[in-house]
Amino acid sequence: MGWPEFVTELRAEVAELRRSDAHHRAVVDSAIDYAIVATDPDGHVTSWNEGACRILGWTEEEMIGAPLHRFFTDEDVANGQVETEMGQALATGHGKDERWHKRKNGERFWASGKLTVLRDDNDHAIGYVKVLRDRTEQRRADEERNRLEDQLRRLNEKLASDVSHRTAERNQLWEASPDLLVIINFEGVFREVNPAWTDVLGYEPGELVGQHVDSLVHPDDILSTARALRDAAVGPLPVVENRYRHKDGSYRQISWVAAPDYEHDMIYATGRDVSAAREAQLALRRAEDQLRQSQKVEAVGQLTGGVAHDFNNLLTVIRGSVDLLRRPDLTEERRTRYIDAIANTADRAAKLTSQLLAFARRQTLKPTVFDARKNILNLKDMLTTLTGSRVEITVNVPDHPCLIHADPGQLDTAIINMAINARDAMSGEGKLAITVADWDKIPAVRAHAAVRGDFVAVSITDTGEGVSPDKIDHIFEPFFTTKGVGQGTGLGLSQVFGFAKQSGGEIAVESRDGEGATFTLYLPRSADERSELETAERHDISQRHDACVLVVEDNPEVGSFATEALRELGYRTHLAADAQLAMAALSEAEGAYDVVFSDVVMPGMSGIELGEELRRLYPDLPVVLTSGYSTILAASGTHGFELLQKPYSIDELSRALGKATSPRVITQAS
Repeated sequence: MGWPEFVTELRAEVAELRRSDAHHRAVVDSAIDYAIVATDPDGHVTSWNEGACRILGWTEEEMIGAPLHRFFTDEDVANGQVETEMGQALATGHGKDERWHKRKNGERFWASGKLTVLRDDNDHAIGYVKVLRDRTEQRRADEERNRLEDQLRRLNEKLASDVSHRTAERNQLWEASPDLLVIINFEGVFREVNPAWTDVLGYEPGELVGQHVDSLVHPDDILSTARALRDAAVGPLPVVENRYRHKDGSYRQISWVAAPDYEHDMIYATGRDVSAAREAQLALRRAEDQLRQSQKVEAVGQLTGGVAHDFNNLLTVIRGSVDLLRRPDLTEERRTRYIDAIANTADRAAKLTSQLLAFARRQTLKPTVFDARKNILNLKDMLTTLTGSRVEITVNVPDHPCLIHADPGQLDTAIINMAINARDAMSGEGKLAITVADWDKIPAVRAHAAVRGDFVAVSITDTGEGVSPDKIDHIFEPFFTTKGVGQGTGLGLSQVFGFAKQSGGEIAVESRDGEGATFTLYLPRSADERSELETAERHDISQRHDACVLVVEDNPEVGSFATEALRELGYRTHLAADAQLAMAALSEAEGAYDVVFSDVVMPGMSGIELGEELRRLYPDLPVVLTSGYSTILAASGTHGFELLQKPYSIDELSRALGKATSPRVITQAS
């Protein structure tokens, strides 16, 4: 190998290493619920992910090079806990711990962690990886449950002991407990309550004895309370919550544990007022909702600014190329180069507009007949890259073609959005199955009845965390997301929903919490036996025509351009500034026009309405529509008319009118 070849190969290897490092870094940073910290053999930090920043408070810049024991408690540092874990990792491969740690602000939190030794190819220790998860809330919940269960156990033990001794002990606990203690029968009638009921709910014990629990429970919680009583009659009751009415008319949220006493046909229960905690949770939820709302505004602002920036760049190229074309003595090579620059830039501007309209669900789709199987199979490699190596992708397609009439580019975008959504639901690791199948109906979904018909169903199934029932009806709303605050804008599934609806189909989801999800896109099967790619014939732009075109366009510049372009193609033309003038021209010279070429968005009668009227009055007269943006087209499609999207090229204009006029010219000639 020569020196140039060696340098080229070395550069390729370096580039691949950089891409691999960037990929692994992105994976580590995406695990925001875990602090993932790498160190050198002496325990000094060499890597610090986003989860570590969020959980521990220090930034990566503050921690690189710092000792690992910085986030251990002082007593653990003094006891050599860090060194003990490192020794365990060297001896066994990893060291586990579950203990108190500390954040940058000094706050202590309970965490479970694992320290793993990193070794090189020669089995030499080159460092450690510490993975830490904040378990404070779970520990506190466990401690609270254990405390309540222990209190209930001690109460039962006291009540089961000698009557006189039990009475004395019971009375002491009964009188002093700050929690609600109650004895009720299996029918739900109060038999005894402790003095805490006065402090918490305002009732004297004598006011409640003999009353049924339903007299205090919030009306919306009566059914759940009845189920809890039924469960408590046959065994220990898991922690349940309901709302009890205070004597002043307000309600308190009470958390209960209970157990049956079969000997006396009673239920002993302990309750705690958790109203303040629930109000704090609601306040936090409201704050998160407000943050999401601000993110929506920010997302729209970023989108607007980004589009303006991109369009200014494109306009700069076009304006500069036009100025250069005006210079005298241009060579043919330079003239061609500037013209190509304008054409290419216009194509990029059209694509940018298309993306913006897709975001707003106002894009007029470009439906063609194509085989959905081929699109899915062609996407597999891209999806493998997008989802990462820890996601196993399988694709199942039938042996026969699955032809649909839709926008192939938007289908690809929808599949990519659903796959990325599945990847995030699996935290980047799991199985993803894509299935294409024939289907004879769209099932009942979102209060809509089932629809019989001939459909192609494209399903994406993941093994992720699933979607909870309270969120499943909202996941297709723009900006709604089940991800953590700041982790998603909720636009991906919104695009899928918009594409399905505009294509005459539907999107459905089946999911249970913790059991993954299946998203199924139903699209109408095409009646054509072959795709348009197989049957289309290239139209020669140089072909001359003698057909007469009635151009209906309210914009003078666009109308002038269209008529001039058509005359260059050999067509005879007449320009009408609106639909009313077009109808008058047709009435005055019936049979003089071979095709109507009309804009959709016009003052007064729209192009769609004009086309429908012409279809009624002149059923043999072809109509070709053109539009760059239309809420009518976005909502209900093209109504069966040929559509040419703005901005269009002369080649595209020639093909559209040639396709529309060819059958008519042939008929006249025959």
